[in-house]
Amino acid sequence: QVQLVESGGGLVQTGGSLRLTCAASGHTSTTYAMGWFRQTPVKDREFVASMAWNEVNTGYADSAKGRFAISRDKAKNTVYLQMNNLKPSDTAIYYCAAENTTPWDLSRSMDRYDYWGQGTQVTVSS
Repeated sequence: QVQLVESGGGLVQTGGSLRLTCAASGHTSTTYAMGWFRQTPVKDREFVASMAWNEVNTGYADSAKGRFAISRDKAKNTVYLQMNNLKPSDTAIYYCAAENTTPWDLSRSMDRYDYWGQGTQVTVSS
């Protein structure tokens, strides 16, 4: 079992930045790909970014490319999502997820992920 706890959300103005943190605990010795997803009351949960265990392979949603960056610190069992140039359309609850997979694999599909955090609210004001 792996427990994930997100933090770093909040209220920010358009054009501002936030860094989300996802702290993992439990059985973290296995290779996990990590992903970030987001959800609003009117939209299904959607993929934002992911990173393979090898830290080389990454993937981003089109909406995140050029503005968001995913990174991880294995020594701290932590994954980050740096979000820059935020827009009101980025307002959502952001979830961290972990997938037990090969070191080079990563996924955009929610169904592939084994563990989820409780989410952190990001609100971007216009």
